[in-house]
Amino acid sequence: MTDRPPTPLLDQVRLPADLRGLADGQLRQLADELRAETIAAVAVTGGHLGAGLGVVELTVALHAVFEAPRDKIVWDVGHQSYPHKILTGRRDRIRTLRQKGGLSGFTRRAESPYDPFGAAHSSTSIAAALGLAVARDLGGTVEHGIGDCVAVIGDGAMSAGMAYEAMNNAGHLGKRLFVILNDNEMSIAPPVGAMSAYLSRLYAQAPFQDLKAAAKGALAFLPPPLQEGARRAYGLVKQMAVGGTLFEELGFSYVGPIDGHDLDQLLPVLRTVRARAEGPVLVHVLTRKGRGYPPAEAARDRGHATGRFDVLTGKQAPQPTNAPAYTRVFARALVRAAEDDPRIVAVTAAMPEGTGLDLFAERFPARTFDVGIAEQHAVTFAAGLAAGGMRPFCAIYSTFLQRGYDQVVHDVAIQRLPVRFAIDRAGLVGADGATHAGAFDIAFLANLPGFVVMAAADEAELVHMVATAAAWEEGPIAFRYPRGEGVGVELPARGRPLPIGRGRILREGTAVALLSYGTRLQECLAAAERLAARGVQATVADARFAKPLDRELILGLAGGHQALVTVEEGGAGGFGAHVAALLAGEGVFDRGLAFRMMTLPDVFIDQASPAEMYAAAGLAAADIEARALAALGVAVVSRRA
Repeated sequence: MTDRPPTPLLDQVRLPADLRGLADGQLRQLADELRAETIAAVAVTGGHLGAGLGVVELTVALHAVFEAPRDKIVWDVGHQSYPHKILTGRRDRIRTLRQKGGLSGFTRRAESPYDPFGAAHSSTSIAAALGLAVARDLGGTVEHGIGDCVAVIGDGAMSAGMAYEAMNNAGHLGKRLFVILNDNEMSIAPPVGAMSAYLSRLYAQAPFQDLKAAAKGALAFLPPPLQEGARRAYGLVKQMAVGGTLFEELGFSYVGPIDGHDLDQLLPVLRTVRARAEGPVLVHVLTRKGRGYPPAEAARDRGHATGRFDVLTGKQAPQPTNAPAYTRVFARALVRAAEDDPRIVAVTAAMPEGTGLDLFAERFPARTFDVGIAEQHAVTFAAGLAAGGMRPFCAIYSTFLQRGYDQVVHDVAIQRLPVRFAIDRAGLVGADGATHAGAFDIAFLANLPGFVVMAAADEAELVHMVATAAAWEEGPIAFRYPRGEGVGVELPARGRPLPIGRGRILREGTAVALLSYGTRLQECLAAAERLAARGVQATVADARFAKPLDRELILGLAGGHQALVTVEEGGAGGFGAHVAALLAGEGVFDRGLAFRMMTLPDVFIDQASPAEMYAAAGLAAADIEARALAALGVAVVSRRA
């Protein structure tokens, strides 16, 4: 059975300009075909399905009304952009999504002129679109020019402070700008917070919205003597309804809510606001994530992220597994710790399932806090919990923790508050690519005074690090672990607190020492086997801690071997740099030690499988073997396997 559904009308569309020659009835057919093509493509590649299905009609309407690439359509996050990519000259590559050398799973400037701003983290679209609009009005010159600027942002992304900072600035500047609020009542997890409640109230007020929009829209068509009376009537309607008052107080004209799956509503509304807008306008569109594909609609996350699947059944291909995922190991260990300690609480920023805290929430709902897409708030909220005598675990992806770094420094580190940071997705993450790689947390945390910074080498070590963090009260502590499955080691029934700042030796040798920080430990052990086959005996050690360093272990390795190689899943300035500073301070280099650091290279690595990405980074077993031999002065041809 072919994976390509019949799409006679879509086959005639190569670029968005082709849509503008179609009748509205044809656009409805095009939307149906676009949805079928999106489902078929993601079935082959895996990826973010539900978000794209929810904006199929909106995507068609935007490209039919606006004139990209001159008009700039900025998609927030970008995981809903697959239909957009199909309509903007990339359909022939859509089955390479998230694959090595293929299309990005998000918007990317280098990929297409129809992606005016790249995004894979949330809540940036309004600021970016406003910047483009100001550049337009100041005479900025870019390829294709700058026309209208449109930001498409979800209700989940609207929970982040950055969205309101941008809206406040846009209202102040008064620039012509369009914000499409794609309100599907669901981000990645069920939405939380006051904004969700506010938007929900708008649904109940729909009749008032219709009256209000009609009153406001009619003003432009009335004779001047009658306009003042109409304005007063509109003001009365505005006071009667919750409406878009919040957005209008920020300086936006508000339109909606409208059905985001009904092109008979979308097309005339977008055409009207484009024709009449003078300043910033917010169009509130109601959609349903996973729309039009029953398996996605029935899923708890509406098909947010999926592996390859069968289109007819929606069932994903079974994945061979030999070990539990690190995320689940963390969650179960935290649940066990919380059973013994009622002060343990968990905080996440809109990622309860991604961080495993959905399991914690099932067991301890009153001690679980999902704060929405608000990492800055999550960090400071956790600091407040710690100041109040609780033992908070703040579970955030490495790449998202970057968004709360000032709070980590100012609110946690300076006050030496015992916030426990569980840093998921450490290192290279595969199909999500550079935007989601946990490359920098070692460097930006290990530089902070008073921080304890750990990395789990395997899933058993992760269990012990959860226990270590739970018991630590002297200040902030962090532990990192990768995406995906563990290595298959036996898990302890209970974690035990590790001695702070103490590593371990797993294999004894004489010539070279391989000092690993994190899950490259398995590659170091494999490299030691390869070296042994050459007659070179290697010591392999697991540092466990980047801060405080195990001085005794490191100086012992340096003094007992000709060469010392550090290996980590992070960028420059991290673990290896701290080891180098220790060795230099102790004068070890003066005694002839050959020292090498192996880190992620000084580039952003595009999506591929994790194994392919680490090979590209030069952190596979063969690379470690070659670096060790080079440090020993042995010239060899690499024997990759």
